[in-house]
Amino acid sequence: MTEQRSFTIGNLKVTKIWEQMFSLPQGKLFPGSDEDNSARPDDLVAMSVHSWLVETPNRIMLIDTATGNGKDRPFSPLFHRLNSPWMENLAAAGIDPADVDYVLHTHLHTDHIGWNTVATGDGWIPTFPNAVWVCPQAEVDFLTSPAGAARRVIYDDSIQPIIDARRLVTLPAELTEYLPGIFFYPTPGHSPGHMSIVFVTGSHKVIFCGDLMHSAIQVAHPQWNSMFCGNGPLAADSRRWLLDFATAENATVFTSHFDHSSAGRITRENDAFRWEFI
Repeated sequence: MTEQRSFTIGNLKVTKIWEQMFSLPQGKLFPGSDEDNSARPDDLVAMSVHSWLVETPNRIMLIDTATGNGKDRPFSPLFHRLNSPWMENLAAAGIDPADVDYVLHTHLHTDHIGWNTVATGDGWIPTFPNAVWVCPQAEVDFLTSPAGAARRVIYDDSIQPIIDARRLVTLPAELTEYLPGIFFYPTPGHSPGHMSIVFVTGSHKVIFCGDLMHSAIQVAHPQWNSMFCGNGPLAADSRRWLLDFATAENATVFTSHFDHSSAGRITRENDAFRWEFI
């Protein structure tokens, strides 16, 4: 199940813009989990694909842009030539593409960059004509390297048009305050340049953690890496950083793939962590 709803935290209004749901067996999604006696490998884990719309008093932003419609993804049948209601869901939230000021990317995987562009008779063009896109430089470096050749098509149709329009800003792999109160934290492992995005609003902190976790199961089992993590040890380190940060800062956590509301808080008792949906 998934829910498209809004949350008000400080001066932020955060809305999930839903695209699609899918499920995988726990044992497939978390290949190392079979070493844990508490694992239930045949249970299906439901996951959501969505973006986060963030509205402040003076800016409208998107955190990642899901998979997009009509894009050739032969390496991933789940995302191949979609016809999803994402754009209709954005409109239902009261947003026109021309309203978007910034698109902030946690990383550049297929299901996080697709709505950057839409098809026209002349090819792919930026979906949000007035927006600035912000992403980790290391993600661009990977996709344009020989190691990223197998996924080069996602760069060609969803990133290159943004570069051609001179709308892309890239960030170094270090803690960066890109805009006042908006911080990018390096959290590599799932992908080479993955970053988590933190908003500070009054006394509140919210974190958009990208793909540091794919399911709430990983809050209790942070050592479980997903099948999608490129560097398991680094991903586990970044996941543990997230748990420590979220509990120390009492941050609200917005995830990219949890089901239901996809948002919640993490509590801690000694070395054990627990997820609570909001």
